[in-house]
Amino acid sequence: MGKYYMTDMTKFGAEANREIPRRTRKSASDRKAEILQTTLDLAFEVGPNHVTTGMIAGKLGLTQPALYKHFPKKGDIWGAIADQLGQRVGANIARVTSTTTDPLERIRLLILGHLQLIIDTPALPEIMVMRDASANHSMVQSAIQTRMTDFRGALVGAVIAAIETGSFRRDIAPKDAETLIFGVIQSLVLRLMITRNTAILLEDGPRLLDLQLSGFAKS
Repeated sequence: MGKYYMTDMTKFGAEANREIPRRTRKSASDRKAEILQTTLDLAFEVGPNHVTTGMIAGKLGLTQPALYKHFPKKGDIWGAIADQLGQRVGANIARVTSTTTDPLERIRLLILGHLQLIIDTPALPEIMVMRDASANHSMVQSAIQTRMTDFRGALVGAVIAAIETGSFRRDIAPKDAETLIFGVIQSLVLRLMITRNTAILLEDGPRLLDLQLSGFAKS
């Protein structure tokens, strides 16, 4: 009986001395990024107007007080999202400008870079077309609209360069061409909102863009 008892206690002692793995605490910046991404994921799942801090906290396995340590108000979350998405649009423009001087390549990189942003953030189109948007969502709309003015300006500039270098026909109005090229994004976004399938942007985007650009080429 004693032998059994001692053997059992030995096993117990070994279990007790075994190092228990601890969860790694995330840095404040990592946690904030996670909160923003989760908010956007939920906005695509249930709609931007229906996302609550309780839903965000629950999805992350946090309490709401823990969430408020990083963002004291719900509006702070949407403000950070507005900054983040606006910066990504701006970064796409800067990256294309610094990468190539070829106008057709610039057009492709601008459009495909923006499609990638939508693939990463499929809730963005729904936020942008919201009617009677709350103050929180209006922050995102305003930030993106400002950046998209820059985006479309860069697109027009690339079209003008394509005309001047002979890649596009000279009888094309640059603004008309830009509108049709930007329409590739708009048509894919509409399909995304109907089908909820982000894969169509990656699968159809490059092909439809090249088809559109071919219509402007010199014969």
